[in-house]
Amino acid sequence: MSPDGAMRTLLPSHERVVWGLAYRLTGCAADADDVVQETFARALERTEPLEAQAWRPWLMRVAANLAIDVLRRRRRQAYTGSWLPSPIETEAEPAANVASPEARYAQLESVSFAFLLALEALTPQQRAVLILRDVFDYSGRDVGAALSMSEANVRVTHHRARRAIRSYDGARCIPTLALQERTATVLTEFVRCLQAQDVAGIETLLAVDVRTITDGGGEYTALHRPLVGAERVARLHLQVAGHRLPGGLHTRLRLMNGLPAMVIEYGLSERRQAPRTVLRCEVDEAGRIRELHAVLATRKLSAVPFDAAFSEPPTRRL
Repeated sequence: MSPDGAMRTLLPSHERVVWGLAYRLTGCAADADDVVQETFARALERTEPLEAQAWRPWLMRVAANLAIDVLRRRRRQAYTGSWLPSPIETEAEPAANVASPEARYAQLESVSFAFLLALEALTPQQRAVLILRDVFDYSGRDVGAALSMSEANVRVTHHRARRAIRSYDGARCIPTLALQERTATVLTEFVRCLQAQDVAGIETLLAVDVRTITDGGGEYTALHRPLVGAERVARLHLQVAGHRLPGGLHTRLRLMNGLPAMVIEYGLSERRQAPRTVLRCEVDEAGRIRELHAVLATRKLSAVPFDAAFSEPPTRRL
């Protein structure tokens, strides 16, 4: 087999873990796809050979730095409205050996919306250090080698990153089976109430200080800032659902980012109205919805499988 052929056979065995790193760093499946594509293109362009076992560290280093560049570009550009991560399908029990069992944050937790949103408070370098150290269980020395930092700088950056997400650590989102079941029950009932225009039913499901965030990416009609309060949130979602119901809709519950989410497709779509939405929620200890997320932007839904009656994009699953 030619060297090029050997490389093309070797690279796919690393794709899952490299994509997982890129997704956790960027929070966007489409950006992760771009990072993996560029990383593998650079691997194929290498003129100096590497031993088979040396490819994983090299690929992770290149992907991490490319993802940092993506984050820096994103921070320089104005984003229309609120930013939410891309939904991706996850397994109830993720495959072993993608990350070390000794890592501070487990695989499912580290792709949860709560965790990815908490990471938005970090600088790109802080985010990379924290993910490599606490998700992929890299040593300080290995992080330094990957990001061209001294071990001392890695320690300082890691400390600052952990301090910046202390509020998340105080109420971590660990996708247990019990939480998955509770979320599925509440979300399914919420969507049923929307379809039935059941005002009283909606009110019983929402926490008093519930917050809703919608991400249309400037492409579709969406909130420009979070909306807070049970009455206001209920009214918004009931109005949106009532407007879209005449065209019909198709719903499917899927496990996404560690927790159930509702994939919604509308039979008819008007200009500036998203034809597809992923609706998800966070529930409090009383089983009420404390936060609702609606992801509408097309680029954010690149990894979401849709009904076969509609166009179905390629899926990514962690």
